[in-house]
Amino acid sequence: MLERLADLESALEAARAGGGEKNVTRHHARGKLLPRERVELLLDQDAPFLELSPVAAWGTEFPVGASVVTGVGVVEGVECVVVAHDPTVHGGAVNPFTDRKVRRAAEIAAANRLPLLTMVESTGSGSPAPGAVAAELARHRVPTVCVVFGPTSGDAVYLPALSDQLILVGPQARVQLSQQADGQHDGLADFVAEDERDGIRLARLCVRRLNWRKLGPAPRSAEPVPPRHEMEDLLTIAGSFPAGPFEAREVLARVLDGSVFDEFKPGYGPELVCGWGEVHGYPVAVLAVGGSPASAEARKGAHFVQLANASATPLVELRHPGNRAAAGGDVSSAALLVNALANSVVPRLAVTLGEGVREPGHRFGFRWPSNPLPVGLVPSPGGGDAPKASAAMYASGHLHDDGVIDPRDTRTVLGICLSAVHSGPIGGAASYGVFRV
Repeated sequence: MLERLADLESALEAARAGGGEKNVTRHHARGKLLPRERVELLLDQDAPFLELSPVAAWGTEFPVGASVVTGVGVVEGVECVVVAHDPTVHGGAVNPFTDRKVRRAAEIAAANRLPLLTMVESTGSGSPAPGAVAAELARHRVPTVCVVFGPTSGDAVYLPALSDQLILVGPQARVQLSQQADGQHDGLADFVAEDERDGIRLARLCVRRLNWRKLGPAPRSAEPVPPRHEMEDLLTIAGSFPAGPFEAREVLARVLDGSVFDEFKPGYGPELVCGWGEVHGYPVAVLAVGGSPASAEARKGAHFVQLANASATPLVELRHPGNRAAAGGDVSSAALLVNALANSVVPRLAVTLGEGVREPGHRFGFRWPSNPLPVGLVPSPGGGDAPKASAAMYASGHLHDDGVIDPRDTRTVLGICLSAVHSGPIGGAASYGVFRV
């Protein structure tokens, strides 16, 4: 597992390197900030930043990271989705993976009622993604603030032009709407900043004046009790999977507050583990899903999902293909649980512990590093021999999830995501139908 994490860190370093040392040096020489430097100044001091899809485009012909930084962070006490284009990578021009990455960030902002802050310096592309993103956010009434740091043209102008509030940084920032007009002089901008730091200050001011409030309940405890078991053990658990048996309870003992897990129907459908707990003070309904569940497991899981909806409790799914229940499963049995999940209205968070893709309906979906793929399956960036890739890296590079995480960070990542989903209302109703087994 440590070797897999080292591979992940190498990919993250490639993303952080942007367009390379030469382009970064030239950018700094112009008195300009890098995208992650802009993000750091935008966020509240010492606030966490959960970066999304950081290794997007890994294993493809495009730069790792897809020339844009996206994530969830806190600005003026408000959780926001942040998008920052990287001008050191081909002038900030977007590619197909950039489009998908920005779309996913907008989906998360809309689904969780999180204001979207965009920091643009891009020449755009022939993609309709920015316009679609702006329209989707407007439909969900999600506030949008855009800071333009340099020349912006092509389809990249949709986000600045359609944002609720627009900030242009100095005379170098121009939104080229047409050959005759640009956003510096036609009244498009709400503010014109003196420099980049002033533009970021104004963006923070815009968020402060939103008077934004969470609609979901606060955590039950301001100081939750940490797990009683060591996080480091997750490396051994993750490293032995899927060769050895997977024990969801061992994972939960290192993720849930106080390692307290109230298991639901432990004697019925034992191959499917589900129950109640808390993560950083937020109540959660945990469902360990694997393979095609047998009849008993499917009925148990469907009943549990309905109870979670009736009590308005977010679902945390541990998804793993190695569950022994898969051997006795069939399509008709699995359909019962699949239907319950498809009709679930509470937020769903997923951590994939093996192969698989992020399913529609998940507010957030992350995965642990996994086994290497066969050599030759993944093309090496820039040509040459295929890298020793993991299935997780390949899936994350193609945006089948929101990122590969260190197993030891699972509790922290889930805590940030749970806080984010509580920015909007938590679904569920007492009238939601519940059947008994």
